[in-house]
Parts: sequence; C-alpha cells; structure tokens
Amino acid sequence: MPKINVYLPDELAEAVKEMGVPVSAICQRALEQAVRRIAAIRQTAVGELDTGELAERLPHFTPRCRAVVKMAIDRARERGEAGVGTGHLLAGMVDEGSNLALHVLRAMEIDPAHVSRELERLAIREEGAAGEGGPDGGGGPARRSAAEAGGTGDDAGPAGLAGAGTAGAMRFSGPAAAALELAVTEATALGHNYVGCEHLLLGFVAEPDGAAGQVLRALGAEPRLTRRAVNAALAGYVHLRAQTSAQTPVQGAAGAPADPMQALAAAVSRQLQPLIARIERLERRAGAGSAAEPGSGSRSGE
Repeated sequence: MPKINVYLPDELAEAVKEMGVPVSAICQRALEQAVRRIAAIRQTAVGELDTGELAERLPHFTPRCRAVVKMAIDRARERGEAGVGTGHLLAGMVDEGSNLALHVLRAMEIDPAHVSRELERLAIREEGAAGEGGPDGGGGPARRSAAEAGGTGDDAGPAGLAGAGTAGAMRFSGPAAAALELAVTEATALGHNYVGCEHLLLGFVAEPDGAAGQVLRALGAEPRLTRRAVNAALAGYVHLRAQTSAQTPVQGAAGAPADPMQALAAAVSRQLQPLIARIERLERRAGAGSAAEPGSGSRSGE
C-alpha cells in the first residue's frame, strides 16, 4: 500500500501521539471525502450544465451556493455565452444578496455593489479590446476572454461575463471549474462537510486567471486576508447562533441584542486589525527604505 506523509505542527503532533489518534484511518476517510467532492466538481465541469440537476451533481453545496451557481448559468444563457465563467459566478453571488461571503466582503470594506460595477467595467473594457484585436492572435484580452468563457479562440465573451457565445453545450470555463475545485479544497481544509459561498469566495481569490479573482484582488481581497476574514466570520457566526439560542424571549431595551450582522462584521473587523496593521507597518518600512535611497539625479557632477 502506498505511503503518504502528513506534516503536522509540533503541538498537534504531540497531542495526536498523546491521545493515540488513529492517523491513517482518519486521513484515509478525509482523503476519500475530498476525492469524491473534487471528482463531482470535475464531472460537473466537463458535462453540460442543467440547473435542474444541481442538487444531484453538487450535493455538498449549500442551497445558497447552488442558487448562486444556478443564477450564474441563467445569466450566461441570457447573454448568449458558450460557458459559465467566474464573472458569472461572482455576479450570481452578489445578486443572491444574503450569503455569508457578502458579509465577509462588507467587513473587509468591499461593497458588493462596487464589485458588480467592476465586473461590468471589465466586461465592457475587454469587449472593446476584443473588437479592436484584429489578427493579433496573442495572449491579449480577447484571447483571455474566450478562455474564461470556455471558448476555443473565438470571441466567447469578455472574462466570462458578456459577449456572443458559440453554439454548443453550456459548460464551466476552465477558471470557473478551477475556482469551484479550490472552493471544495478550502472547505475540506477547514474541516467542513459542506461547500458554502464563503468557500467559493476563497476559491475566487485563489484562482489566478478568472475575472472574479482579478476584480476581488484589485479591490483588496487578497487570499491571506480573505481567508482570515472567512475564519473570523465563521467563528463569529457560530458564536452569534449560540448567543441567540441562549437568549430569553423577553428582554428589556437595555439588554436587547445588537443587529447580528453588525455584530458579525465587528467580529471580523477585530480579527483583521492585527493583519492590516502589520501590512501597513511593512508598507511604511518599504516606503521609508525607498525614500532613503539616493535618486539618480541627487548627486552633483555625475
């Protein structure tokens, strides 16, 4: 039987040894689940998309996450696309309106409405570039647009968001399939038995080529920062649910709980502050170092 090494932090390794945890059995079980989920995503990515079969094809996705995928498919069809890109998926996430990923973005001071505007702006810009491309044939915006929308080199729509699609079955683009697979990986890494919109958000920012990742990273949703925000939001959500269930039905005005979403945003902001402060310190040091270097015109006589 092949052997796979598993690396653990020192403290966790000591705890595993002390408790006598059956590492092989647990790892096998976790890997089996991960393989099944990723295989389901890949089968869905290569097959024709049918909104009526999403529950069967994506059983581990939450109802909201499946709703986002359905909205993305519908959007692509309405726009005559050949494929569903990450731009469609991100637009569907924004349009759904009530998922945890949007609360994470707001806590990171990224307005979902701004995300929608940037997606449309990217679509318009790349549509214009595709129209002006001529016989370029290079790796410019027109070619990236076709790749994102799942085309074969024809203009299949800018960044998987808008444009004229080609005839054929509706499928996920390469970047969209990769983002969905990354979402499954993120959920597995967090120990979750479901895939939600928060995991899909992490998939977007980790996937390098799609329109969704380009837009989100440009607005400040870097992978490390977003992952920390999602972890804080999940921890805050569990805490808020516990608090809500423990509350008595009748409370005085002084004891009335704050708005849960505001409390969740505050919890995420508190978790992000140390990381943001560290980034700002590094930026200040980098700026000070650049200012200290002599400029090319600062020496006389040269």
